[in-house]
Parts: sequence; C-alpha cells; structure tokens
Amino acid sequence: VQLQASGGGLVQAGGSLRLSCVVSGGTFSDLGMGWLRQAPGKQRELVAAISWGGENTFYPDSMKGRFTISRDNAKNTVYLQANSLKPEDTAVYSCAARRGTWYAGPSEYHFWGQGTEVTVSS
Repeated sequence: VQLQASGGGLVQAGGSLRLSCVVSGGTFSDLGMGWLRQAPGKQRELVAAISWGGENTFYPDSMKGRFTISRDNAKNTVYLQANSLKPEDTAVYSCAARRGTWYAGPSEYHFWGQGTEVTVSS
C-alpha cells in the first residue's frame, strides 16, 4: 500500500488548507485512515481518523472544531480540511492507513505516506 500526500504549504494564521492523500496498491475501502502531524522537536500526534466507509470519525479533543477528515472511496483519497490555522499547527502532516480496527493510536498504523509540510505564519 502506497500513500501520497499533498496540499501543504505556507499559509497565514487564520487561513485554511485542504490536504489530500491518494492511496494505491490496496483495497482502499478496507483501510482505516488517519492524518497525523509532527512538529519539530515534538512527538507525532493524531489529528483525525476515519472509518472504512467514512461513517465514523475521531478527533482528539485538541483537534475538534478546526479539522475535518473525509474520504472518497471512488477516488482512493482521504482529505483533511484545516481551518482557522494557528502558528502552532505548523508541522509535517502525514496520512496513514491500517487494516483491522479503523481507529488507532499514532504508532499503530501499518502504512505511511511521506508527509506534506504545513507552515502557518503569524
């Protein structure tokens, strides 16, 4: 399974970005998907997770309200809409996939993309 994330870039505080992740080499609808991020000097953290068909989503409390995860199984793509961005959201955002349970902790995903960098200026 290969994952290719895109959509990162430089954005001003208060702005928005939409990240995309295209998945190939597997049956996309069998995969639970997640977006995770890692800022310099910090541990990787889960931003959002979504179930195989998209019916269920999970956001840690710290991520609720500004991030929205979605998926299009016809396009083998998962998205992350990020709104009202803050400088502290600056990080490398990666998409990840797992078989079995659709939701997992940051270290429990089976497949990873290379990440896309998001920089939020103040």
